[in-house]
Order: sequence, then structure tokens, then C-alpha cells
Amino acid sequence: MDQTAKLAAALFKNTNNPALAWQLFKRILSSPISPSSPSHHRSILRSVPIISQILIDAKMFPELDSLHQLLLLQPLKGPNSPIVSLVTLLARSGLIHQAVSQFKSFRAQFPDDPPRVHTYNVLVEMCLRKNRVDCVMWLYKDMIFGGVDPETYTFNLLISALCDVGRVDDAQELFDKMPEKSCEPNEYTFAVLVRGYCRAGLAGKALIYLDEIKSRGFVPNRVVYNTLVASFCKYGHTDEAEKLVERMRDDGLSPDIVTFNSRISALCRAGKVLEASRIFRDMQIDVHLGLPRPNIVTYNLMLEGFCKEGMWDEVTTLVHAMKKKGDFMNLESYNIWLLGLIRKGKLLEARLVLEEMKKNSMEPSIYTYNIVIDGLCKNGMLFDAKRVMDTMRNNGVSPDTITYTTLVQGYSSKGKALQASTVLNDMTRNGCLPNIHTCNILLHSLMKEGKTSEAEKLLGKMNEKGYGLDTVTCNIVIDDLCFRGELDKAIEILNGMWSHGSAALGNLGNSYIALVDDTNNGKKCMPNLITYSTVISALCKADRLEEAKKKFAEMMNRDLLPDIAIYNTFIDSFCKKGKISSAFRVLKDMEKRGCNKSLQTYNSLILGLGKKNQIFEIYGLMDEMKERGIRPNVCTYNNFISCLCKVGRIEDASALLDEMLQKGVSPNIATFEILIKAVCEAGDLVVAQELFDIAHTTCGHKEPLYSLTFDELLAGEEIKEAEQLFKAALARNFDVEKFRYNELIEKLSKNEKLENASGILHMMIGKGYRFDPAAFMPVIDGLNREGNKHDADELAEMMMEMASDEKVANKSDMNKDKLSRGRRDDSGKGSWRTLVHRDDGSGIAARTLKRVEKGWGQGTISGMQQKTKESVDYWDGYG
Repeated sequence: MDQTAKLAAALFKNTNNPALAWQLFKRILSSPISPSSPSHHRSILRSVPIISQILIDAKMFPELDSLHQLLLLQPLKGPNSPIVSLVTLLARSGLIHQAVSQFKSFRAQFPDDPPRVHTYNVLVEMCLRKNRVDCVMWLYKDMIFGGVDPETYTFNLLISALCDVGRVDDAQELFDKMPEKSCEPNEYTFAVLVRGYCRAGLAGKALIYLDEIKSRGFVPNRVVYNTLVASFCKYGHTDEAEKLVERMRDDGLSPDIVTFNSRISALCRAGKVLEASRIFRDMQIDVHLGLPRPNIVTYNLMLEGFCKEGMWDEVTTLVHAMKKKGDFMNLESYNIWLLGLIRKGKLLEARLVLEEMKKNSMEPSIYTYNIVIDGLCKNGMLFDAKRVMDTMRNNGVSPDTITYTTLVQGYSSKGKALQASTVLNDMTRNGCLPNIHTCNILLHSLMKEGKTSEAEKLLGKMNEKGYGLDTVTCNIVIDDLCFRGELDKAIEILNGMWSHGSAALGNLGNSYIALVDDTNNGKKCMPNLITYSTVISALCKADRLEEAKKKFAEMMNRDLLPDIAIYNTFIDSFCKKGKISSAFRVLKDMEKRGCNKSLQTYNSLILGLGKKNQIFEIYGLMDEMKERGIRPNVCTYNNFISCLCKVGRIEDASALLDEMLQKGVSPNIATFEILIKAVCEAGDLVVAQELFDIAHTTCGHKEPLYSLTFDELLAGEEIKEAEQLFKAALARNFDVEKFRYNELIEKLSKNEKLENASGILHMMIGKGYRFDPAAFMPVIDGLNREGNKHDADELAEMMMEMASDEKVANKSDMNKDKLSRGRRDDSGKGSWRTLVHRDDGSGIAARTLKRVEKGWGQGTISGMQQKTKESVDYWDGYG
């Protein structure tokens, strides 16, 4: 046995003891080279693949680096260097990072001795599998500079890499260089280019290569045709797809099930489910055309298409047919069906499907359960979602990160941050690690609910556990600071992110010291468009426009291009401040950068122009909106209606209301409040009543509409209509705080409608309202003038009772009851005590109250007052 065989045998013998094998190999390799036996040393180097594989299998990465360093010291270099074997093995084992790193080190030390093209091919192929296109480009350049001629196979790999990242023009350029390198393209080269152009949505260019394949004597295969067919179908070019199917037949290729499934899949993705269903039907029934029969993939594609379009009759029919075929209903079919039902909110049907799966011994997968849990959470059925997760566990399926994150999202969206925290704790206890997305959801929820201390603890844990705080985390914190008015602190963090990444959160204070992290990961956490948008919006709201403009300039200098949201923020701020010329300057810059006006842009401009009474310009904007297909919303109309009413063009404003109703834009309470107030101020109370009736139909019976219309009727001396409206408001148990009922009762009393005024008082008392006792005074005065002392005394007693109840209510904070006592005049003129002692020449009310007080020896009020006196004496005795 020669030396190479002996060493190999020794290494193989210690495969299960890699540490010993490594020590053996290292000792032999490190021994001095005898001039008389260089072949002996070369034989040792031939064992490099064996020891390399042993170390790779044992994941002894530091030892692999040491092996690399030892091999660099060996005399053999170039294609025969043992490092080439090591690098090739690392690449084929999926350790592409280590392979490329060691290869670059090798090339740096021996730049004039490149390996053979085969080594480059292996590295390029493995880089492609690991999606390391950056390494692929470096390897190609190294080949060229090293004078290594690529093969056709090499070019195919490189063209494929460029196509996969969407660089089809570069792929074409590389393809054109192939003849220069004496490399002729083969069928695979053309197939790769066809696929690249089709993925880029350039099926027309891809079609050119179909002709070139034939001109070079090759026969296109089904893969090329199927790729083209699918691409044309995807973009709605069904006629071209049909022609391609005919060309396949002319080339002696029968369209197979893949061809038809490609067509059906592409049509369903494009929403053309009816076209796909016609092809599906032909496959089922048209035997004479020799079409392939649908397989389970075909059925699932159609099922997914029908579910997405909500074609439930077709879904039911298809599912029945799939069940009838026996093996045509697999787990994927059930998942598609479940997902479709959940997305359409058909939760009961989804639950029945889940039960059916169990009945048919079809074990739901983690994906199945996650579909159901996600649907339940989005519909607010969190208790049911938790029960489904318990069922998962009972069935031996462990919840994964998606499961827990879905529940965290569900609780957070309902403002239940503490329950969301419990889910996160349960997640970690069960050995399922949350990701940064999970933590960010909970963090946002905690801050939204004002649980700052809990949010700080979570941030600390995120950093401690190494989840890597990202830009989203920083944005959540910045948004919360802006919301709480700590804008300067938010700006400080934004500025710090550029140099310190997420470590900028350390600027929040001592409680965040643990977050300070100067690692490279932290530095990658840079501000983005959302960061700047949040801060700029807060600055504008705080009327710090100059600072907002500076932040905008800073953002542009950092190569962060503004979007429509940021432009709208500035336009809206300028318009609200009446700086319409500044708003239009922003608009000009916005359109110059390719951002078109949105609905929000138009609404802000209409509001700004309305402040300046520029009616003609607003009509121009409304016309422009129609031309661009932007539909005005209720805010658009309200802004314009308000402007028209302000300048007295009430008829035009009413015409806009008609336009809203005709175009299906529902007016809101604000719309009618603007119009009713305007027509009432113009003295047209009849139109006001008509608008009030329309408002009922459109918005329903709303307290603000009743309140506004009542006050306007009262101001217009339409006492009878005001009285009817107020009684209707009482019948609906509206809060009467904003109604001027005192004035109504006084006007009725002065107009000798004492019975009506008294009726309103009794109605309010009977419904349990606690209102201003001063409302009694005009009626008491009126009854006394008529000589009706009995009824006057009765009302006076009620008034005194309500006044005493008011004291008790104020002590117990009962004024927050659902029914209000009514407004108080800050000057005190509305106070019942002021009215009692008023000097109007009659003194009737004062005399009435004195008379009532004398008769209070046995009444309810007497008892209440006595209790109060006893209470005071009792506590005074302990003074």
C-alpha cells in the first residue's frame, strides 16, 4: 500500500472522530518536506478532499479555515492547488460563503495562476442556487482577468443569473459576446433567454428567439413553448397563446398537461377565470381533439380561480366533482378551499370544511390551521382562534411563528396589548422564537394604548434576545413620540439613526441605555421615507413649517425621494394657514417629480381656495378631477359647499347637494349642518325644514341635526315648529345640553302658551332628565299672573327638588349621566337663584318660593334638608 493509500485509510478510519483525523492530517502536513521525497508530500495533499469532507460533515468551520491557511503555504498552486479541491467541496456542500471567501483569498495570493474553468462553473452554479448573484458577477470578472476562457455551460449559467435578477439587457449583451469567446449557444441558452424575457413581461422579444432556435437547426422543446404560452396568457394575449399551441403541433410537439395548466394558471392569475374554465371544460369533454385530461393540478388551479373571484356555485360544483373522483381532493385542495372561504368571511362554512377534513382522515397541516386562525383573528373572533390553536396542539401540530404572530396581530388590532403580550410569552415558553415582525406588532400596540413602560421593557428584551431592532422599530418609537408631543426627541432619534442605527434609541433616556448597540447590524438600521414622513407631518401639525422644510431638504440630500403623502402634508398645511401660493409652489414641484394629484391633494386645495373665496378656481379643480377620473368624496363637496354658503351662493351649494345624491356620494351630518345654518341665516326656514327631512333619510335621526335646526327655528321665531322638534328630540332620548330649551320655554310662556311650556317641563321630568332649574321660572311667573297658585306652587316644589338633587349630583359626579341637565351660562345669568331674586317689579317668583318653603314642614325637600343638617351636626361634633 503506497503512502497516499495509507493516509487515506487512516483518515477514513477516524471519520467518526473528526478531531483526531484533523490532528493526524495536520501533523503529517506540517512535517518538514524531505528533498528526497517530494512525491510523498504530494501524496499527502491528494488526501485533502478526504479531510475536507470530514471537517465539512462535522461542521468544524474554524478547522476548515486553518486547513485553508496551511494549504496556502504549500508549493502547489494554480489548477493543481489543493485549495481548489477544498473550495469545490465547500461550494458543493452549500457553504458558498466560505467557498467564495477562501477562493478570493487564494486568487489574491496567486493572481497569475487561476484554476480551470470547471472550478468557476461549480462556484457559479452553487452561487446561483444560494441566490448570490453578486458573487456570480465577481467570478465572471475574475475569469476574464485571469485569462480563463468560459464554456457554453459557463455562459448559460451567467445568462441565467442575470435573467433571474431582471437584467435581461445585460444577459442579451453577454449572449452577443459568446461567438467572440468561441462559444456557440445551445438549446439551453435560448431557453434561458426566453424565460428571462417572459419573466420581464417581454414575451414579444422572447418569441424572436423561437425563430432563431429553428434557424440554428435546433428544435424548440415543450419547456420553451410552455413558457411562452404562459407569458402570453398572463398579459391577456390569448390569441398569440393559441397560435403558439398550433406552432407546437406543427413542430411535432403535442401540447401536454403542463401546457394547458400553464394557460389556465396564467388566465386565473389575470382574473380571466371564465376563459380558463372554457379551456378546462374542453379538456374534460373534447376527446376528438386529443386534449390532455385534467389532473389534480388543473382542478386545484380552477378551484383557486373560482374562490378568488367568489364564484361559489362553481366552487361547490367543482368540489363535488373532485370528491367524486376520489383522489382528486388532496390537502392542497382543502387549503385552497378554506382560504377562499376565510377571505370572503364564510367562517361557518370554513369550520365545516375543517371538520370534514378530520372526518375524511385528512390531517390539517400547520398552513391549514394558520389559514383558519388568520381568518378568525381578522373577524375579531379571538376566543375561537385561541381554541383552534389548542386543537392544533391536541392534534400534535405545534404552532409556528406565523401562528403566534397572527394571534399577536389579532389582539393588538383590538386594542388588547396585554393579551398580545401573554401570547408572546406563551410563544417563547413553548420554544418558538418570535421574529422582529412579531415584536414590532406588539410594540406598536403597547405604544398606541399608552403603555410606555411595558413598551420599554419589550424593547429591552428585543435587544437582549438579539432580534435586531430595525427601521420599523425605530419608526414605531418615533411615531409614538410625535403623538405624545415629544417632537424634539423624535427628531433627535431620526438624526442619530444615520450614524448609530437603532442605537439612536439610546437617546430616549436611562431606561433605554440597554439598547445602545454599536454593532454593524445597528448601523444598517437607517431612516426611510416613513421615518421622514412621520416627523415632517408632526412638524407641520405643530406649525413648525420651516423645520419641516429643512427635514424635507435633508431627506432629498439623502437620496430619499418624497412620495405623494409627504407632498400632501405640506399642501394641506399651507392651505389651512391660507398660504395658497405656497401650496401651489409645492404642487408644481410635486408634478415636476412625477407625482400626480390625489383626492387628498384636491381636497386640501379646495379648502385653501375656499378660505380665499376663489370660487372660479375651485370649479376648475372640480372639472379637472372629473377629467382625471378622480371621484370627489364627501369632504370635497363639504369644503366647496361651505365656501359657496360663506359667499351667499346658497342655490349653487344646494345644487352640489343634488349632485352628491345623484352620484352616490352620501352626505354626512356636516353637509346638512352647513346648508341648514346657511338657509336659516338667509331667512328661508321652509327650505331648512326640507333639508332637515332629507337629512333624516340620508343620515338617520342624529342629535346634532335636531339641535342645530331647533336653535335656528327658535332664532327665526318659528316657535311652534321649534316646540315640535324639541318634543321629537325628547321622545328619542337625545342629550338636550346643546338645545336652547330655556329660551323656548320662556318664549312659550310670554306668548301665553303656559300649558305648552308646562307640558315640556313635565315631559323632561317624566323621562328622567336633569336640567337647569331656571327653566321653571318663566312658567311659575306666568301661572302666578293667571292666579293659578296651586300649579305654580307645584312647579316651584319640583324646581327646589331638582336644585337639591343638583347639589347631590355634583358631589357624586352624577353630571356625567347619559342625560344632561342642560347648559349653564358662565356669567351666572342663567342660574335659577339669580332668576328667583331678579328685580322685575313683580317679585312674584320670590313670593312663591317663600310660600312654598313655609309649607315644607312635611314635604320631601324638608326631609332632605333635615338630613343634611343632621349630617353637618354629626361631623361638627367630631371637630
